[in-house]
Parts: sequence; C-alpha cells; structure tokens
Amino acid sequence: MPEGDTVFRTAQKLHDGLSGHVLTVSDFRVPQHATADLTGLVVDETVSRGKHLLTRVGPWTIHTHLKMEGVWRVHPHGTRWDRPAHSARLVLETAERQAVGFWLGTVDLLPTADEETVVGHLGPDLLGPGWDLDVALDRLSAAPDREVFTALLDQRNLAGFGTEYVNELLFVMGVHPTTRVGAVPDLRRMIVRGQQMIRVNSTRWERSFTGSTRPGQERWVFHRERKPCRRCGTRIADADLGDVPTQERNAFWCPHCQPGQGPEPAPRRARTHS
Repeated sequence: MPEGDTVFRTAQKLHDGLSGHVLTVSDFRVPQHATADLTGLVVDETVSRGKHLLTRVGPWTIHTHLKMEGVWRVHPHGTRWDRPAHSARLVLETAERQAVGFWLGTVDLLPTADEETVVGHLGPDLLGPGWDLDVALDRLSAAPDREVFTALLDQRNLAGFGTEYVNELLFVMGVHPTTRVGAVPDLRRMIVRGQQMIRVNSTRWERSFTGSTRPGQERWVFHRERKPCRRCGTRIADADLGDVPTQERNAFWCPHCQPGQGPEPAPRRARTHS
C-alpha cells in the first residue's frame, strides 16, 4: 500500500502539473460522479493529508485515495498510458497536461467547505505543515494497553504511516510489535524518529531505511521473513497483527534485536493474490 511519503510526492506531481490551469476535460469514471463536469474551472492546488489527496478546483474538492494499487500519472498529451484503459478511474486534462488516476480506491467530489467530512478524523499529518508532535503523542498515549504496531498504523493517531514504516521504525527503536503503547520506553522519541524517517524519504523515490538505496538493501525487516537480521544474523520473524480487519497487518521483526514481553504471535498466514 502506498504510504504517506508516496502520497506526498503524488500531490506535488499533481500540483505541479495541473495547478493554475483551466480544466478542458474532467472525466469521472466512477458511477457516483459519472455526470460531474468541472471543465472550465481552474485547478487551484493539490495537497496531501496523510494518505489522502485533495485536489481543489474552484468551489470543489476531488478527494482520492490510492488504497492498495492506485497510482496517478501526469504527462503531456499523446503519452501512451502504462496501465489498461479500463483501470482509469479519473481523467483530468488541461491544455498542456493529462492526469490519469488508475485503480484509485476512493474518488469523491464534494464542496471544498466540506473537506473535513472525509479527512477530519485524521491525526496530525506526519508530512503536513501543521504537524503537531504533542497531539500525536496524546492520541497514541490515550490507549496505553494497545499494541504499538496497531496504534502506529491507526490514522486517527497520526496520519501517513503504513506497515513498511511501522515495521522499520519498531526495528530501529528495538521495540517488539506486540509491546503495549504504555510500555514503550520513550514514545516521544519514537514518534520523532518516525517523522524524521518519512520526511527524509519524501524527497526521493528510492525509499530507504538502512542508508542504502541499492536493490535489496533498503530495509531492515519489512518482507524479509526468514532472512538473517542485518545486525545480528537472527532469522526475521513475521505474523499477522492488528485489531482493524481492513488494514494491513503484516508484522516483521528480529526476535533478538526486538525482544518480546510475552508469547510470540502466530506466524503470518500465507497469502494468495488474484
């Protein structure tokens, strides 16, 4: 699933490609907005809020979410699409550019004044200008018995982390995924470190947590199950965790570098992909 840094860069791409220009085409390929027409309006800006994208066009906001497979492409007219046409959910065009949203998990159109109805539940945005460490700390600390893995994934606490960031952050901090929030030695320091990690990666497409961008060397634990830990050589463990059925729950950790405080969770179930 695209995480906050990917969405942040996507917002920049949409903003740079469309903002300040008049829409010549607005093709909503989703049933609920199939008749919507924003042509003739100027695109004001696109901003990100956690994993959400808000494209403001006149009095309207186009709210999109990439979910698992979504992607936006912005290119000059005549550029060949790199995704099948049937996967396009939204097409926005100006005189010079075409922006196509493929496999978007969410496509909403609402008055800009009503944006909070779709993003108002989010916690502080890790990459937003209004980032507030104290609010994020308060929200996380409000449920001290919750597993830290799940608490960090909860977008109501802080917006932008997905499973890759949470797994890598917990490894770097030496914290087991099932540790209760109230038992984390320095929760404030963990949040600060995580915000630093995502901000550094927001400026580059080659996401890395180890300091290396060489293929296969960018991550400490994420999707490295049964491979040796880069620090101590112990095999990386994995399991399904979390208390929200619809979110990603894949946890990865080093049993030696991240000692647990209780029984180890059951191994992660094998997954099939259609």
